[in-house]
Amino acid sequence: MRAVTWQGTERVSVETVPDPILQDPTDAIIRVTSTAICGSDLHLYEVLGPFMTAGDIIGHEPMGIVEEVGAGVTHVRPGDRVVVPFTISCGQCAMCSQGLPSQCETTQVTEHNSGAALLGYSKLYGQVPGGQAELLRVPHADYGLMKVGTELPDENYLFLSDILPTAWQAVQYAGVPAHRTLTVIGLGPVGQLCARIGRHLGARVFGIDPVPERRAMAERHGVEVLDLAEDTVGEIRERTQGRGPDAVIDAVGMEAEGSPVAGLAQTIAGKLPDVVARPFMEHAGVDRLAALHTAIDLVRRGGTVSLSGVYGGAASPMPLLTMFDKQLQLRMGQCNVRAWTDDLLPLVEDPADPLGVGDLVTHRLPLEEAAVGYDLFQKKHDGCIKVVLDPTIAAAPPEVP
Repeated sequence: MRAVTWQGTERVSVETVPDPILQDPTDAIIRVTSTAICGSDLHLYEVLGPFMTAGDIIGHEPMGIVEEVGAGVTHVRPGDRVVVPFTISCGQCAMCSQGLPSQCETTQVTEHNSGAALLGYSKLYGQVPGGQAELLRVPHADYGLMKVGTELPDENYLFLSDILPTAWQAVQYAGVPAHRTLTVIGLGPVGQLCARIGRHLGARVFGIDPVPERRAMAERHGVEVLDLAEDTVGEIRERTQGRGPDAVIDAVGMEAEGSPVAGLAQTIAGKLPDVVARPFMEHAGVDRLAALHTAIDLVRRGGTVSLSGVYGGAASPMPLLTMFDKQLQLRMGQCNVRAWTDDLLPLVEDPADPLGVGDLVTHRLPLEEAAVGYDLFQKKHDGCIKVVLDPTIAAAPPEVP
């Protein structure tokens, strides 16, 4: 089969690799029909090279058709159309039973003191082959796979794999009731969905992003958008009776602009030999915290900061004095996908499209053009907000001079 493989910092290539096979009775094999590039994939592309191996198959936002199932899989059968969550969870352990499948005790990567294994990610999360490929082996398929209908296009369902439940969890963690105020920092794919979910649940939503195309997309969905400027915090305070919003979601994470020292540290770590870089990242790594510090500064006293952006540094400084003085609540964590999908499935199947999932993908490319997709997404060229790769269509032939 053909699959997107990690080959080094800012280098991916599509290679021919062996087809996956069933390894356990609870496995399923999926023929992938759509697979998205996620902001978390850029962490592998840019920063987490010390935990990658050349040839790793990446990607964790897939959906497709079941090809084969193990003897222990009864929930789905060959021919079913399914969405594949990015977390690999058993559904039966103590953590899964508490609605925390991202902490699954069956698949926890104890070697690195990490939570549940993830599809297509680094050694930190199990190094399981991912879903930017023609075929995918899905462990614990009876719990994880979500069977969906056949009438609607892939884009209606695809984001149930990761970014839609991630955004839903972020808004739930923000705890914003109807008719209150929410600010979303970062209007990438997750931030777009956070803002739309906030609006759907009745909140007044502000969105902050320096990219005009992202602001324009959010504005189409009723979000009050602002550029990233020196007076942005003050302007939102003015619009919220001088207090600041009730909750702020940081949908940026460790790639935030405006953190030059941490950005340099990440760049250096990505270029160090793995034997040196791994302990540096695990024990002394720092994140770019500009977005998080802005969230803490902006939120009203007694408010909530919810983190959906991924942070990976082990020694990132936090303004604890301000956090304590403002009596803030801080909520975060890897998304518990299957805990939220029953709430979300009716919304993505609603003909009215209340969360606007039909207005998110800006680029759909053949799988063979994955390197182009990664470059577009990283650099935000050509108005790129969300890229979906399609293994079922051939790459365009080269132009004849």
